[in-house]
Amino acid sequence: MSEWAGFTQGFTRSEVRRWRRAGFGPEEAAAWRAAGVPSPDDARLWGTAGATPETVITWQRGGMTPQEASRWREHGVPAGEAAVRGLLGERPHRVGALGRWAVRLAVPLGELTPGRADALRALLRAGAPVEVARAYADAGWDGGEAGAWALRGVPPAQAELYRAMGFTAAEVRGPAMEVLAAWWGAVPLEEVAAWCAAGLGPEEAAAQRAAGVTAEQAAVLRALQQ
Repeated sequence: MSEWAGFTQGFTRSEVRRWRRAGFGPEEAAAWRAAGVPSPDDARLWGTAGATPETVITWQRGGMTPQEASRWREHGVPAGEAAVRGLLGERPHRVGALGRWAVRLAVPLGELTPGRADALRALLRAGAPVEVARAYADAGWDGGEAGAWALRGVPPAQAELYRAMGFTAAEVRGPAMEVLAAWWGAVPLEEVAAWCAAGLGPEEAAAQRAAGVTAEQAAVLRALQQ
């Protein structure tokens, strides 16, 4: 326990006990958690698969679970290639040389820039599903900015559309295209959320706007309701 003495970095006492019982030191535990692996059980499985806190993101980007990564490794398939095969929907199996060559030519794994890696780690650490987190990272979102949307499972393209209409992630109400279609032409795009949250439909909002009621006034009602 001595090496954990005085170590916090956001760990609760319960978490300290779990990581310590699993055989991890404090710095190693902090590194795994920063890499988007919050559970010592998963960290141990990733380690068995040959991953480290620095390399686990390659597997995560391909939507791998620790168990799948371990099985790919047992079949001798390296992390980058396994990630590509995971994205193609393949389950772990032994792959011949010709198959490996074909995958590398046809579907190269995209470059994982430091910015994308940081966003992916932040989203995974927040609890977003791997595939959703990967989609936001690939779309160039900042991890903090994407968090609320990703945790609700909203695809990044729909999140962009909702944001253009002035909605927050907490106000998501079905497919964004349906909302857009319903409000198209009624009020300016960026005002849709304010009028919608004020309890008005497209025709009512258009009539109120024509009568001189502003989006700012609708936004006040929106804030009071929240």
